[in-house]
Amino acid sequence: MHLNAMDTQIAASAVMGAMDYLLAVVALLAGLGAFLFGFKVLSDNIEKLATNRLRGWFDKTGKSRLAGVGIGLAVTAIIQSSSATTVMVVGFVNVGLMSLFQATTVIMGANIGTTITAHIASFVSFPFIEFVTMFVCVGIFMNMLSKSEKVKTIGMMLAGLGLVFLGLEYMSMAMSDFSTQPVVQDFLAGVDNRFVLLLAGIVITAIVQSSSAVTSLVITMAASGLVIGNPANSGVLFLILGSNIGTCITAILSSIGANTNAKRASLIHLMFNVFGAVIFTIFLLCWPGFMNDVLVRFIPDLPATQIAVFHTLFNVVCTCIFLPFTKVFVKISMKLIHEKKKGAQPAGDALLLDERFIKTPAIAVNQANKASTRMTEIAMESLRTAFNGFVAGDETAKEKVDELNFRVADLEKRIVSYLIQISASDLSYSDEKLISAIHHATSDIIRISELADNITKYTRNSKRDGIEFSSGVIKSLQDMYAKIEELYQYTLKVFDEKDITAIKAVDKVEDSIDAARKEMVADHIRRLNEGKCKPQSSGIFINLVGNLERAADHLTYVAHAFDA
Repeated sequence: MHLNAMDTQIAASAVMGAMDYLLAVVALLAGLGAFLFGFKVLSDNIEKLATNRLRGWFDKTGKSRLAGVGIGLAVTAIIQSSSATTVMVVGFVNVGLMSLFQATTVIMGANIGTTITAHIASFVSFPFIEFVTMFVCVGIFMNMLSKSEKVKTIGMMLAGLGLVFLGLEYMSMAMSDFSTQPVVQDFLAGVDNRFVLLLAGIVITAIVQSSSAVTSLVITMAASGLVIGNPANSGVLFLILGSNIGTCITAILSSIGANTNAKRASLIHLMFNVFGAVIFTIFLLCWPGFMNDVLVRFIPDLPATQIAVFHTLFNVVCTCIFLPFTKVFVKISMKLIHEKKKGAQPAGDALLLDERFIKTPAIAVNQANKASTRMTEIAMESLRTAFNGFVAGDETAKEKVDELNFRVADLEKRIVSYLIQISASDLSYSDEKLISAIHHATSDIIRISELADNITKYTRNSKRDGIEFSSGVIKSLQDMYAKIEELYQYTLKVFDEKDITAIKAVDKVEDSIDAARKEMVADHIRRLNEGKCKPQSSGIFINLVGNLERAADHLTYVAHAFDA
């Protein structure tokens, strides 16, 4: 009976021990979830506040290596994901907005920018973390009680920051339970093979597709006193090296189906991290005591900070080594990935609307704006072709007009579909306004292409009825059309360059076009009364002038859509 009681007690103790482990695992996963979700909320709302800057930075990569690195660092520090930045870079290369040279430098900067997550995770070692978790409550109340969109965004940013530290606190609590268990300690410390740790870092990061998540978990474990590998041979650092390689899987997957240069950009990202990991692996093998001799010596009693510093050191040193060889990376990628023979290619106009950008709404909206600019260019080319065809009496112009109009209609459908996808994201107020403006603009742009089609019909009718217009009438039509081209340039300043001051010029030119139409119609009626014009020409001339004036109206509506 005594033995049975002891057996029951041992069994109960084992069950309780298993339950403790289970609860610790649940707390660890809950903490990791809160940490990652907090970072998403934090980065999304920082991105909202920095929307215009994000657009501007990517538009100004230029040819400077340091500028590219700085842009990659800044953008990644905001959106907290080197994978997301690299996916955007692949998208920009795919649409031809960024060269491989520019992409390489931005990717290098992105690798440095992502290390800020590790440094934030290392704060788990500091005593103020409990107080920072209060930001969750403060931020939520700011969001609930304020009517200001900016204050609401700042509130959610603070709430996200609070969640990050709340997640860290939960992970730390869970790890503290594990850190007291000899079985766990012996298992983690027993993984002494550095190549196994390197491979584990690659595989785990490739599965979760986030080096930040893996690095943060490792840092939290270190802060709780858990030792991974043998500190004497810098074991845990190999896990960090592996995570840098594993994070490349996201960019590689995003390049599937993209053009050749986009595939090369993802290869460059992989090469940067693999070459860097090889160099540091050799370095750590040659200096096995690097962690104790350098990191522990200069940053004593803070193992989490030691790992975070190494993560940054790896990416900064690799960038310094590889930056002078940017062109070499480009050449290697071009040698390894050859240009495909030209076959069926995606429509060039639609390439701007790359779905890779949708994860970063600020960039995606900017791409939709660029696509609407392109749509306007095509519609104006259609109008120009139709008008010149009328002046020259060339009925064959209709073929080109039909082709251009098809492109306008196709691009309009793609833009609307793209905007709907973006609208499903959490957008800033300025982005919502811009999306609404683009919706309104595309409906007016497509009307311009329809008016071009009308003009080709007037060309056909005038040739059929043998109607010719005097050089004076043609000159007045050309003068009116020249004003439409001038109006188009001012409209571009408003909705492409966001120069709202050009609205006054838009309205002034549009008024002059209205006045020109009235004067031309009056002159035509006078010529009819004097017998200088055939009555059959009235329908064609008055409708032509009216269509040109309506095209000017639609350009004006486009400009005012972005002025709201």
